[in-house]
Amino acid sequence: MPGIPQEPTWRQALSGAQMLFVAFGALVLMPLITGMDPNVALFTAGLGTLLFQLTTGRQVPVFLASSFAFIAPILAAKGEFGLPAVLGGVVAAGGVYMLLGLAVRLRGPGFIDRLLPPVVIAPVIISIGLALSPVAVNMAMGKSGDGNTQLVPYATAMLISMAALLTTLLVAVLGRGLFRLVPILAGVAVGYGLSFAFGIVDTSAIAQAPWLAMPNFVAPEFHWGAILFMVPVALAPAIEHIGGVVAIGSVTGQNYIKKPGLHRTLLGDGIATSAAGLFGGPPNTTYAEVTGAVMLTKNYNPRIMTWAALFAIGLAFVGKFGTGLLSIPVPVMGGILCLLFGSIAVVGLGTLIRHQIDLSESRNLIIVSVTLVFGIGGMVIGNSEFSLSGISLCAITALLLNLLLPGGQGWRNKRLNEDQP
Repeated sequence: MPGIPQEPTWRQALSGAQMLFVAFGALVLMPLITGMDPNVALFTAGLGTLLFQLTTGRQVPVFLASSFAFIAPILAAKGEFGLPAVLGGVVAAGGVYMLLGLAVRLRGPGFIDRLLPPVVIAPVIISIGLALSPVAVNMAMGKSGDGNTQLVPYATAMLISMAALLTTLLVAVLGRGLFRLVPILAGVAVGYGLSFAFGIVDTSAIAQAPWLAMPNFVAPEFHWGAILFMVPVALAPAIEHIGGVVAIGSVTGQNYIKKPGLHRTLLGDGIATSAAGLFGGPPNTTYAEVTGAVMLTKNYNPRIMTWAALFAIGLAFVGKFGTGLLSIPVPVMGGILCLLFGSIAVVGLGTLIRHQIDLSESRNLIIVSVTLVFGIGGMVIGNSEFSLSGISLCAITALLLNLLLPGGQGWRNKRLNEDQP
């Protein structure tokens, strides 16, 4: 890449391993919550990043991995249709990114902001975080995500989950350097250590697992019901993608919206997500943690993401590694998720504030209010054969209200059309 000094291969590889370390906590936490195979998630994160680089000419130093925005629809669709049907929905969600990329190619970057202004995206993001909050609380108290089964005694679970949460908070706030970028890993380490001390970690499966093993790939099946669960949710990560591309551009001093172009980055993200669905992995998104690491290290060479991707693919074939991840007790994840799911909701609130959305205007108030109630309250529209609910329903509701209600002036993010400094 022009303007970026080349460094020795061994140093690029070391930097790549560092980037994977930064992304690792969130990367594997998402499949552990949804019941997917973490080794498959590692494989599809690496593969997706390589496909993204191929699509964009290896110009953008980003790493793609598991998207938390899809947790709620995956949990809901998996219970109703099964994992293969969910994966078909993931493939279709990738298709949404590709279509958006085509629309941007034909009509310019401002098209997405006119179709999906902050008043649409913000309440959807808030709903994603708050709708998942009962799952985090149940897990923190030692229950299954749905709250029906007590997996770990309450007192023990609370001690472990709150210690994991406190560690994550302290590292995020007080940590320095790269250590500050890995609060999830720190929380998991402390929670896992306490779990081991209390004797609630079963290591027998780890001992029996082979060192080298093929990830548990799952082929997708295409079911309209599952697809409708997944596709509308892709709207929020699409905006997240744009924010990620703008953010990494501000760090490196490049305008990636123009070169390689937002249409190509959306296409790359879409191909990565669809590829993940074909192999049995979760949808992909750009990782803000990795952008933070790029800013901290000032290493802007996209080649380091190639190495991070290769390391992720290599780890995917270590059988004991994935089995060890699956042994993490529920309270450890629950404590950390109390922060992560709340953080997702706060991103939505921040979107409303940052763009100065006037909620005293009836139009904005209606869009935000109805979207939040539909998304958090669990509204279902349809019947047993065809229905929309939860995050999928609130995303479509916000989009339609924005298009149908009179008075919308639209909103355009000037950063998409202006050169970045």
